[in-house]
Amino acid sequence: MAATTRETAVSDSDEVRLRRLRNIGIIAHIDAGKTTTTERILYYTGKTYRMGNVDEGTTVTDWMAQERERGITIQSAAITSEWRGHQINLIDTPGHIDFTAEVQRSLRVLDGGVVVFDAVAGVEPQSETVWRQANRYGVPRICFVNKMDRTGADFWRTIQMIRDRLKANPVAIQIPIGSENLFQGMVDLIGRKAWNFTEALGANPEEAPIPEALLEQVEKHREILVEKIAETDEELTLQFLEGEPISEGALVSALRRATITGALVPVLCGTALRTKGVQALLDAVVDYLPSPLDVPAVRGINPISGEEEARPADPNAPAAALVFKIQADPYIGRLAYLRVYSGVLQTGQMMHNANKDRKERIGRLVQVYADKRVELTELRAGDIGAIVGVKQSFTGETLCDPAAPIILEAIEFPKPVISVAVEPKTKADQDKLANALQRLAEEDPTFRVKVDEETGQTLISGMGELHLEVLVDRMQREFAVQAHVGRHQVAYRETITRRTTVETRFVRQTGGRGQFAHVIVEFAPLESGKGFEFVDKVTGGAVPREFIPAVAQGMRESMENGVLGGYPLVDIQATLLGGSFHEVDSSDMAFKIAGSMALREGVQKAAPVLLEPVMGVEVVAPEQSTGDVIGDLVARRGQISGLELHSVGMQVVKGTVPLAEMVGYATSLRSGTQGRGTFTMEFDHYDAVPAEHARQILGLLG
Repeated sequence: MAATTRETAVSDSDEVRLRRLRNIGIIAHIDAGKTTTTERILYYTGKTYRMGNVDEGTTVTDWMAQERERGITIQSAAITSEWRGHQINLIDTPGHIDFTAEVQRSLRVLDGGVVVFDAVAGVEPQSETVWRQANRYGVPRICFVNKMDRTGADFWRTIQMIRDRLKANPVAIQIPIGSENLFQGMVDLIGRKAWNFTEALGANPEEAPIPEALLEQVEKHREILVEKIAETDEELTLQFLEGEPISEGALVSALRRATITGALVPVLCGTALRTKGVQALLDAVVDYLPSPLDVPAVRGINPISGEEEARPADPNAPAAALVFKIQADPYIGRLAYLRVYSGVLQTGQMMHNANKDRKERIGRLVQVYADKRVELTELRAGDIGAIVGVKQSFTGETLCDPAAPIILEAIEFPKPVISVAVEPKTKADQDKLANALQRLAEEDPTFRVKVDEETGQTLISGMGELHLEVLVDRMQREFAVQAHVGRHQVAYRETITRRTTVETRFVRQTGGRGQFAHVIVEFAPLESGKGFEFVDKVTGGAVPREFIPAVAQGMRESMENGVLGGYPLVDIQATLLGGSFHEVDSSDMAFKIAGSMALREGVQKAAPVLLEPVMGVEVVAPEQSTGDVIGDLVARRGQISGLELHSVGMQVVKGTVPLAEMVGYATSLRSGTQGRGTFTMEFDHYDAVPAEHARQILGLLG
């Protein structure tokens, strides 16, 4: 096997350490119980002596003031703990779509994930989003169906939703004993053991006989489990078909392999708040989720040769680490969180930032425990930790051995969709504001800061109202900046709707050497999301090869400001067909200007339109309010795509609505449903703004 040859270079002690290492994340929809589950894990692994509570604001991982006040996770928090002799590096991620960047960057550096589902709601919108993100990064998962003690909890319905909505292959490795207020434990299907939780903290589950009423159900679901596991392993398939019993050890090993390849997804149940089922979840993390040795070696590009190279999880290999998060710590300065994929990082060592081709000295190394730090002398292959005081390195950049440069795949983040203007209240706040915004932008790759050249206003952009609200709150609390905040502004775009060809000449005679450039360009609309595409179809040297990149550069720079309202241009193809040049007067600058002029002229002729971000929206509301909710969304220019049962007495309304119409929707929904309605939304696509609304936006009405 390939894995074996890769491990031969790893020393015995390092192999044992790596085999006993789990880098995992807790991911889920908002309010599914991620942070509560994390707190219970910390309690049972001996990291805390008192269980934190989200409602009381006493959690370890939700340590920011804004998190404790709102009862939500905003920043991913890293924790290191131990279970059954294994080191577990655990990252608790946010569930709210506005903080999706935290989930993306965490998944990029993790080897496995625990996906938490609400047993009442099942698979919710953000569950689908994080599942897609985990698919993209190839992260093996196990599932924990939480809140089994709540009214309306349904373990089997949740598993069916995982199968239907997430297109996964879930397999129950436990079945619940009772549900709702009668939930008291679970049966381990592989070991045929029942566990009852009699203590208030559930610290010592008692092994008990399987309840008589469940015997038939246990055998039925165990048979399904064994068959599904056997299907993933040729040897076990033969045993199963011949009716031979398969040992527990063989089932666990085969299920581990199937989980790591993504062929199966083990599902467990429990209630984190009532501390039932957390120990079994920890056992499953150790038994089924991969160690750094179980996943393929990370790959990257050698910036010198341009060739793809691999870096195995081996401390003896050249060092390579990916920075996945920057955090401004008020006490110790700038922290760069990183995952070490290969080699060893030591304090005082000089590393190479391959993205910027610059040196970066490793100052202090720390292991992170939420908002606490433990000093280290080194981080080895497989470890997740942080460097204190790095100045040059940012999210998505690679630190590596100077003698073996490599650039690991960066992390792609979505672009912001909503903005507000911020103005300092006093002159003293002005410098502090610039510093605060720079520090926050370094931390958060989905937060952008821009100064409007015409108005001089500072615009901050993010993923949603809550995202910007939290950033402004942090600016005021952490950086003591007092500022006026303007109204929300939507991130509009502009594009073209038809083909056109333009011929542009740029000629300047200024006494000495002149400037001359002549280009013929065809412009055409591209499908949504394609950005800008430049095609060179010049023949016969009409435009010399050395000037063609300048034409493309001029166009790219002009894409920043459209012709309707100055919004960025998107989804345009420019094909350079021909032109002419002057042997003395032509230059890069002349052709760059000609490219820019051609783009503006072409866009004006190609029927430009304004585009707006359209959000995918799911509203959960009481059945009696469903009609009002639908009416309200339609009035907001929404399109309803479906209606389905959520839980007893509650319905889900699905649709798409322009973001501009959703500003302030939370307040409207609360008042229209007596506080019982909730909604989630995420960016779906850009679409043309109706002409009437476009005229209003562009200030042309009347």
